[in-house]
Amino acid sequence: MRIALGQFNPTLGDLEGNFLKLISSLEKCRDCSLLILPEMFITGYPPEDLLLRNDFITAVEKKINDIIQISNKYKRLSILIGSPYRKGDNLFNACLWIKAGKLLDVYFKRFLPNYGVFDEIRYFSQGNVPKVWQIDGVKISPTICEDIWGRDGSILTDLARIEPDLVVNISASPFHVGKLKERMKVISQASLLLGLPIIYANLVGGQDELVFDGGAFFVDGEDIELLSSQFSEGIVKFAFPRTKKKGNWKQKRSIGEVFNALVLGVKDYVNKNGFDKVLIGLSGGIDSSLTAAIAVEALGKDRVVGVSMPSRYNSPYTKRDVRRLTKNLGIECLWIDIEEIFSAFLKTLSPIFDGLPFDTTEENLQARIRGTLLMALSNKFGWLVLTTGNKSEMSVGYATLYGDMAGGFAVLKDVPKTLVWQLARYFNRLKGRAIIPNSIIRRPPSAELRYGQTDEESLLPYFVLDKIIDAYVEKRLGCREIVRRLGVDAESVKKILRLIGQAEYKRRQAPPGIKITPLAFGKDWRMPITNKFDPCLEY
Repeated sequence: MRIALGQFNPTLGDLEGNFLKLISSLEKCRDCSLLILPEMFITGYPPEDLLLRNDFITAVEKKINDIIQISNKYKRLSILIGSPYRKGDNLFNACLWIKAGKLLDVYFKRFLPNYGVFDEIRYFSQGNVPKVWQIDGVKISPTICEDIWGRDGSILTDLARIEPDLVVNISASPFHVGKLKERMKVISQASLLLGLPIIYANLVGGQDELVFDGGAFFVDGEDIELLSSQFSEGIVKFAFPRTKKKGNWKQKRSIGEVFNALVLGVKDYVNKNGFDKVLIGLSGGIDSSLTAAIAVEALGKDRVVGVSMPSRYNSPYTKRDVRRLTKNLGIECLWIDIEEIFSAFLKTLSPIFDGLPFDTTEENLQARIRGTLLMALSNKFGWLVLTTGNKSEMSVGYATLYGDMAGGFAVLKDVPKTLVWQLARYFNRLKGRAIIPNSIIRRPPSAELRYGQTDEESLLPYFVLDKIIDAYVEKRLGCREIVRRLGVDAESVKKILRLIGQAEYKRRQAPPGIKITPLAFGKDWRMPITNKFDPCLEY
C-alpha cells in the first residue's frame, strides 16, 4: 500500500485557501491509495468560538461537499482529513473518510482535551465508537490526537480488541521545547502496548500564539522513523508495511527547534494577518537584537524596520551597537532622539511633581514616549510593531504598560532571559559570524532609563530568577518547595512570587506571543487579576 502524508500549513478560517492546498496535493498523489491530512485541516486549529457560529459550520459543510465532489476525479485515492462535523444537534472533532465522490464514514474524536491551550469540551461532543476502515486491503483504525495518548484507557483497549493492521493518528499538537520527543515516547508506548504500527500526522504552521511543528513519524514498537521535517510544508510518500529502521532518528538540539518555532510563528502571524512590514524598537540590548534577527529570518531584511530612540541615558556603546546590528542584518533603521520630547514632559509635569524625587515615573515616561512613536509609525505606514520583552520580564512585571509593551505581537513573550542569550549565540553560529555583536551579548542587561541602571540590581541574577519562574509558573511549586529544591533564600523567592502576582494586570494587557514552553502566559495561565491569595503565607 502506498500512502501520502500532507503536512500543510492551513490558515484558520480560510476554508477556500485550505481547500486549494488539498487540491494541489491530489494530483501529486495519483500513485497512492491513501492521503492523510491533519486534525481540523479544513478549518485550521483551534477555531475557538467560530465553532459556535451556525454560519461558520454551514460554510464548513459546503466545503466538505466540495472535497467530496473533487475526490471523484481520483477514484483510487482514499482521503482521511480532519474537520468539524455536525450530526443533528451535536458537533464533533472528526476524521472524514472520503473516496470517489462519497463520504464513506466519519470517526469522532473520543478524548477531548480540556487543559492548557485546549478547550474542546466547550465546543465538541465526545465520540465513543472505534472504527476499522478497509483501505486497499489494509485494515486502518483512525484516531485523533490525544485519543492515542492513553489518557482514556478504554480507547487503547478498543483498538486492541478490533485488531487493525495500522493505526492512523491525525493531530494538531502545538510545539513546545522537547514536544516531538515527548510525542514519540508516548506513541511508541502505545504501539508496544497494542502490538500495532502507528502513523502520526501533525499540523504545521503558526496560529496566534501557537506554533504547530509537523514532524510526522511512523512507529512500530520501539522502531521510530521520522517521515517529515519539523516547521515545513510538504508531501511525504511511503509504502506500508515499512522496513524496520531502528535507531534512524536522533533528537536535534532543542535550541534549534525553539529558533525555528519563533521564526515560523513570526512569519505566519505577519503574513496571515496581512502586514507588509514589521517595526522594532532597537535599544542596543539583546532582546530587541534577537527579535530583529528572528524577524529578518522570518520575513527578509526588506520587511523589517528598526527604530532607535535614544535619550540622555543611552550610552554611546548601545548606540554604536544598534548601528552594527542594523548593518549586519541589512535592515533600515530610523533614528528619533526623544530628549526634546522627554524634557517637554518633565517641564509640563514639574508644577505637579515639584519636590518629588526622580523615580520609576520618569523612567516609564521614556518608555511610553517610545511606545507612542512606534505606534505613530505603525498607524502611518501600516507596519506591525513587534515588542521585545522576554518571559522573565513579563513574569515579574519588569515592563512598562503603554511603553515597551505597546505593539501587536510579542516574539519573546515565552522565552526566558537565559534562553535569549542562548538563542543569540545560536543565531550567530547559524550564520557563521557575529551578526548580533558580541558586545550586546556580553553587556549586563539594562533598560537605560537612568544612569548606571542594570536589570539584575532591580531583580535577581537571571540564572536564579529564571529557575524560580520555572518552578512557580511551569511546575506550579509552592514557596517552601521552591526554597527547598533550588537552595535560594526565602526572602528572594517571596519577592519574586509576589512580583509575579502583582504583574497579572500587566500581562492581561500584553500582546499575544509565541508559546515555546509547556506553560506560557496566555491560554495556559488563567489567574484572576483581583486575587488576595499569598503563595508565601507558609513562610
